[in-house]
Amino acid sequence: MRHRAGLAALLGPPMLWLVVVYLGALAVIFATAFWTTDPFTNLVLRTFTLENFRELLTPTYLGIIGRTLLIAVLVTVLCMVIAIPFAFFMARVAPRRYRGLLLAAVLVPLWASYLVKAYAWRTMLQPEGVIDSTFGATPGFGLTAVVLTLTYLWLPYMVLPVYAAFERLPESHLEASADLGGRPWTTFRRVVLPSLLPAVAAGSVFTFSLSLGDYIAVQIIGGKLQVLGTAVLQNITLDLPFAAALGTASVVIMVLYLLAVRRTGALENL
Repeated sequence: MRHRAGLAALLGPPMLWLVVVYLGALAVIFATAFWTTDPFTNLVLRTFTLENFRELLTPTYLGIIGRTLLIAVLVTVLCMVIAIPFAFFMARVAPRRYRGLLLAAVLVPLWASYLVKAYAWRTMLQPEGVIDSTFGATPGFGLTAVVLTLTYLWLPYMVLPVYAAFERLPESHLEASADLGGRPWTTFRRVVLPSLLPAVAAGSVFTFSLSLGDYIAVQIIGGKLQVLGTAVLQNITLDLPFAAALGTASVVIMVLYLLAVRRTGALENL
């Protein structure tokens, strides 16, 4: 009995915070999405309507949703492509005495201010910036700039779980594959990849969700690019129920993504 009371005292406050603050806020957003706004006063009217969700299905907002999904997918794929070989080098190639330094190098950018990093990329990508001076051309501000910036910002969240997966991979599995005549590509496909997939999927939860909801970097470096986050920001003062409907769309997309990722066992790696 005393053990249960102690456990309840320990877990009670964070669970209460989760239910009241987090889930409560989501419930308010969902409820607000079904309300409407007075066109003359901009006051929220608690009148049930589906008009906000019908507007989401118009070509303009379907394009914004599709563009946001494209950015999140591209950022996630780029993070995978960069993180897997880098994490492999850290865990399997680099001498053990240097692995701590490499891991610190991955973590150090997380200590820098988000805004500083975003504005640094704006400086590099602008005309006559570092990239223009080095390569003779720059992608400028827009979708490509946003994808590059978000990939840099969220890459550590992919590297860390993949690095941990390589660290946990028993050397005996690789040796057994080699003893059985497995070539490097066969070993990677049949031994390494199944062990790596949950970690990659776990990292993708962070890269996908953070890219899906980002709007600050888009405002700094995206030019006139519109995504779900910027659409929410633009409507939150003029039409709060529609902004809530846009936020609901983000939540639904993320829930569907988590359900898909759950099949890989990735949630156990978070």
